[in-house]
Amino acid sequence: MSRVPFLSVVGAAVFAALGMAWLTPAHAQSPPRAPDVDRGTLIAAQGTAAGAPACAQCHALNGASDSSGAFPQIAGQSAYYLAKELRDFGTDVRSNEIMSPIAQALSPDDIADVAAYYAGLHAAFLPLAPANPTLIERGQEIATVGSAAHGIQACDNCHGPDGVGEPPAIPYLAGQYGHYITLELQMWQHGQRKSSSDAMETIAKKLGDQEIAAVAAYYQQARTQGESTP
Repeated sequence: MSRVPFLSVVGAAVFAALGMAWLTPAHAQSPPRAPDVDRGTLIAAQGTAAGAPACAQCHALNGASDSSGAFPQIAGQSAYYLAKELRDFGTDVRSNEIMSPIAQALSPDDIADVAAYYAGLHAAFLPLAPANPTLIERGQEIATVGSAAHGIQACDNCHGPDGVGEPPAIPYLAGQYGHYITLELQMWQHGQRKSSSDAMETIAKKLGDQEIAAVAAYYQQARTQGESTP
């Protein structure tokens, strides 16, 4: 009976192992984790052990925030958009005294879970005092037509008809608080927000204070016909 050299056996085993590793895609070895909405609910309601406070303290458990406009309405925004903004807050892409420390305390799984939770909500719009009709009319013109004189394209070109959004990357504006829209446009004007393409900064710098106020007033009261939730 002939004997196979020991080194040949070892070499064959190593070759086989390497061959299997080469044939097996890396991503097949560790499939992506699906977001855990139940865990996202707990983060929204209670925060995390790592020190992130409950999201509901500012955004409410239903994602409607409050009518002050200091905090945006996030119910129904896409999970992709919400997760991206949280990641941006965790770096120097988007800086905020409140949100940056919170985002830095969230793990990638925390972000995915809480984003999925809020994306699945449909909060009723809060009753707000109506803005000046003339201001709203001017805002609607900018939002739907733009301004050829100032080289401003219509907001709806990117944010969808009546500001309903273009998921997953572009958020809805319909029903968003005017105070918040105003603040974000001003931040883009001054280069303090960089969490989108250069388009928003370019457009914001072409808007005057009255035009910003008009667009914000229009979108705050804008609704898709027949809808009462984002």
